[in-house]
Amino acid sequence: MKNRDFNKNPFIVIWELTRACELHCLHCRAEAQYKRHPLELDFEEGKQLIDSIYEMDNPMLVFTGGDPLMRPDVYDIASYAIQKGVRVSMTPSATPNVTKEAIKKAKDIGLSRWAFSLDGPNAEIHDHFRGTSGSYDLTMNAIDYIHELKLPLQINTVISRYNIDFLEDMASLIEQLDCVLWSVFFLVPTGRGQSKDMISPVEHEKVFRWLNDLSNRVSFDIKTTAAQHYRRVVISDKMRRNNDKDKEIMYSNALHEGKTGQFDGLGRAPHGVNDGNGFVFISHIGDVYPSGLLPIKAGNVRETPLPDIYRNSPIFKELRNPDLYKGKCGQCEFRYVCGGSRSRAYALTGDYLESEPACVYIPQSMRGNKTTSESNQ
Repeated sequence: MKNRDFNKNPFIVIWELTRACELHCLHCRAEAQYKRHPLELDFEEGKQLIDSIYEMDNPMLVFTGGDPLMRPDVYDIASYAIQKGVRVSMTPSATPNVTKEAIKKAKDIGLSRWAFSLDGPNAEIHDHFRGTSGSYDLTMNAIDYIHELKLPLQINTVISRYNIDFLEDMASLIEQLDCVLWSVFFLVPTGRGQSKDMISPVEHEKVFRWLNDLSNRVSFDIKTTAAQHYRRVVISDKMRRNNDKDKEIMYSNALHEGKTGQFDGLGRAPHGVNDGNGFVFISHIGDVYPSGLLPIKAGNVRETPLPDIYRNSPIFKELRNPDLYKGKCGQCEFRYVCGGSRSRAYALTGDYLESEPACVYIPQSMRGNKTTSESNQ
């Protein structure tokens, strides 16, 4: 994908079509409910939103929820976006709504990808995390439909206390499921998510190193969410192996070679995406946030066009300036390619500019004259 200025246009837009969902996940950012909200953006407002998204240099668009399939007009919305040339993917919940017919209908209108959540290698772990008995079996059925219809499969997994001891089993299952991308989320305590469910900073580091090693020996691609400091682990490892002690730290060095020629099958970000920096979230009622995990409202698309909010909101402008970061993140040599999770910083400190609480790394400037590669050994 061509380079883009994140000060002007995002790389990815997430639209929460509805908060209605039949599941009751322990970590749910949206605290989803069983019924739709009466003030959801309607179809006409949705078309206007899609028009404004397209005008922002046509970023990727993801439909999320709740469960997008709880909206009867979801296919009409998707069709409008796709006919306009927007690249659309969807993350539905694994419920009885996910039928083979539903997936075929999405394929027929040109939906580029489906992503399903799988948070454990067996029903016991996954169903506990999703708060619904039978969710694992429904997910597996949906995956079978995806393969029958020859669509690319993305699996999303939230790393938490409930599954950290089963990651090798998870990786084996992802491989068996012929997945093109494993999108690994690291829990941020917002919504129903609790800080007690998070893994520790040291465990974050261990999982990052494991993922970096795994990426070199599996057939699927791996990307992370709410884990910007994973980039630092990948870059440091490459610098160590190549003995590039004084090499300039570049975001491109954080990218693994895609197994399919592209990072995630939909495009490769030109530089590091973070909350409000290449990333924007629109809620079911039109509120705009830096991400779904950073619940600070910057405006509403019913009152202000999305491009104006993204480009001019003081919140977004601050988030796009790593020199404003506080604590060790503000001094870190990786701050322009990493920046830490602004969502987790806000969730645990109340300040989105504070240091990433789940990072164990000590910046060079805070511990003497060791080189970056030496300090990570």
